[in-house]
Amino acid sequence: MKNQRLTLLELNGLVRELIETAMPSEYWVEAELSECRESRGHCYMELIQRDDRNATPVAKASAKCWASKWSLVRPYFERTTGQRLRAGMKVLLKVYPQFHEAYGFSWIVTDIDPNYTLGDQARRRQEIIRQLKEEGVFDLQRELQLPRFCLHIAVISSETAAGYGDFAGQLADSPFAFRSQLFPAVMQGEGVEQSVIAALNRIYEAIPASAAVPSAAVPVASAAVPVASAAVPSAAVPVPSPTGLPFDCVVIIRGGGATSDMSGFDTLALAENVANFPIPIITGIGHDRDECILDMVSHRRVKTPTAAAAFLIDHAQAVLDSLNDVQNRMARHAQQRLTNLQLQLSTLQEALPRLFAVVKTRQEARLDQLFSRMLTLSQQTITDNRNRIDTLEQRIPLMADRRLTAERHRLEIMAERLKALDPTLLLRRGYSITLKDGHAVRDPKTLHPGDEIETRLEKGTIKSIIT
Repeated sequence: MKNQRLTLLELNGLVRELIETAMPSEYWVEAELSECRESRGHCYMELIQRDDRNATPVAKASAKCWASKWSLVRPYFERTTGQRLRAGMKVLLKVYPQFHEAYGFSWIVTDIDPNYTLGDQARRRQEIIRQLKEEGVFDLQRELQLPRFCLHIAVISSETAAGYGDFAGQLADSPFAFRSQLFPAVMQGEGVEQSVIAALNRIYEAIPASAAVPSAAVPVASAAVPVASAAVPSAAVPVPSPTGLPFDCVVIIRGGGATSDMSGFDTLALAENVANFPIPIITGIGHDRDECILDMVSHRRVKTPTAAAAFLIDHAQAVLDSLNDVQNRMARHAQQRLTNLQLQLSTLQEALPRLFAVVKTRQEARLDQLFSRMLTLSQQTITDNRNRIDTLEQRIPLMADRRLTAERHRLEIMAERLKALDPTLLLRRGYSITLKDGHAVRDPKTLHPGDEIETRLEKGTIKSIIT
């Protein structure tokens, strides 16, 4: 009714009295933080509840924790959970309602149960681990082998972190020729995940395409968006390592930060990038609580940056000790071999005169045998040849007589044949022989006019000229 008009202050006062009367107790409420900030010692929160099916917000409210309570609640929560309150975290708050005539409604926080947040974080971590194992990448890094000569190191850290300085100084003070290159990244706060992934991508781009990668691995996610605050890596070109790759391993280190800023290392995207990386990754992010997921999927986990440097130095020292041991064993083996050969040589030197005398005696006996056999054979050969000569001497006169008789008989036969062929016998019978130039003319066609021919008869010779 118009006669019962209230001012806004009066109306808000009625609302405050109604809320204080109807809800005088404190309540434990489950909610998700969509915003959390501090100002002048107070903590201001925005609470939200999402639909489990589609993550759509179904309830929202503001909450405050006054400095008197916040100074007690915050250290206990961070000491128990190892993390600061941040957006996206699920919390269990103890609250009571408050309506102020000037500032409106708000929930006043008097306590926070860290065990509830720990349970939610554990469930989330277990879900990430389960997903990594289903993808088959959880153990990929541990299947890699750290190179024996692991001296070329890619470092992901904050450029100004004390832990990085300690790490680099410890390597520089070692007796080994370590070469490291820093790939700066944000190592605390909400930008950790994207910044570290961007640094891994820059290292991956330096690996030759022909380099071998684990067969079950997939390339590092190249779609990761670099964080704007991440520093640009040094332009220095890394010296190639003996493995043929620009780096032998990657070291992710963090030092000097608060233990409450570890949530960035418990994300699925960062774990997938680390697990799939083709060279070993060593983590030393400086915390003593349970392993984070980044530690679980890395090749090797150490507690601090100095522990990472000590691990690399110890690895190099172990390789050097192994090489020295091999060198010493080779030297001992060579020395033993040389000693054995010297003993054999000494034995041979002592035995050589005796062996020479034995061989000389044997050879002399053999020569005597050969000389006797040669003498016997020579005498036998001479005797045989003399007998043969005697036989031939007896046979030669008989054979000569026979041959002379046969040859005389043959000569007599040939003489008779020659007499039968004597031309004078033909001439005596009335035949003649015509000659031209001392040759018998057999064909008149061979004669020409003017040729002189000679005709032989029994009792003379006639010379004629062909007309």
